[in-house]
Amino acid sequence: MGMDTTVTGIASVVVAELRAAGYMESTIGQYEKTIKALTSFVEERGGAYSPSLGAAFESMTVSPRTGRLSVQRRFDYRRLVAVFDSYVATGRVELSPRKRGGGGARPESSELTALAAAWEADMADRSLAPATRDAYGRVARGYLVFLESRGVRCLGDADGASVLGFLEALSNRWARSSLFWVVSNFRPFLKFTGRSDLVRAAGLAGVKRSHPTLPVLGDDDQRLVVEACASGAVSARDAAITLLALTTGLRACDIIGLRLSDIDWRSRTAAIVQQKTHNPLTVPLVELVVAKLADYVLDDRPASSDGHLFLRGKAPHVRLAGHASIYRVTAQVFRQAGVREVKAGCRLLRHNAASKLLRAAVPLPTISAVLGHASVESTNLYMSVDRDRLLDCVLDVPEGALS
Repeated sequence: MGMDTTVTGIASVVVAELRAAGYMESTIGQYEKTIKALTSFVEERGGAYSPSLGAAFESMTVSPRTGRLSVQRRFDYRRLVAVFDSYVATGRVELSPRKRGGGGARPESSELTALAAAWEADMADRSLAPATRDAYGRVARGYLVFLESRGVRCLGDADGASVLGFLEALSNRWARSSLFWVVSNFRPFLKFTGRSDLVRAAGLAGVKRSHPTLPVLGDDDQRLVVEACASGAVSARDAAITLLALTTGLRACDIIGLRLSDIDWRSRTAAIVQQKTHNPLTVPLVELVVAKLADYVLDDRPASSDGHLFLRGKAPHVRLAGHASIYRVTAQVFRQAGVREVKAGCRLLRHNAASKLLRAAVPLPTISAVLGHASVESTNLYMSVDRDRLLDCVLDVPEGALS
């Protein structure tokens, strides 16, 4: 028996999967409202659903009542079409949330599209971390789209000036201090193309890395955060995530990637393979972290076949989507704790963990191992947070030097 491709047939499967995944009835009702609109749309065009009809339906983002773009309609229509398309393509309903933004614009010409795909395949073959592949891929595609906007349809027609023009265009949208990372993410792609002239052009941009003093939490702010986590003022999941970042310095991607099987409850450790460096790392877990993890796993963690430790609170109950989800968690904890003068996030908490180790006179190689750096030199950046020891290095001004 073939697959039922009527809207009614697909909808019955979709709604059943939504209920099985634990979606709220109000959310399912919103899906059903959109399904009703899709049913009328498809029946007027033959009765059978297809991705091309779905694309046409998805494009109907203007509200007939106001005559203007409806953000809610766009969200609802895109969400339903994505679910229907997944069923038509695979016979399964894919409910995992899609990443926002879609990775930026993509080239349209056949040659540049093929080049972007080859770059993605090369990064996958080298097993680069997902976050690295996303950053490298986004800037590469941005450059290729920039070429097309200037009438260049193949890389052979590009020159060094196009690289400088692309970076100049980005400088209007990026802070100068952030452009260093854009160039760092761009250079591997240029090397992949085999065009040494383009690589040299990126160097001519003269983008330098800034070395600001890294922010850390003050002792009073840290006490407030820990108290909020310990008191139950925030959920067990959010407390565990924040305390993990605060006490271990784990990267956001590694917190997201943690699995239930990575936690050794007897030894109170977490053992992972770091996504950025692919190096194994075992970190100790302080008593409060273990307690909050246990509270979450035993009482609050949704029932799910997903083996990741931290899951979305709302259906679908799958692992957290990305760095932004960790930031939202820590920012909420900071707000609840009454800490508003510093910008929450794993980067701050990672710097904070390094500063505490430095203040305790822990040797840099040990700190490097705890933070999971591929090179001890990477840890030198955190020397800027140790204000007291930096002041010890300041020489007194000789008498008479200012006279």
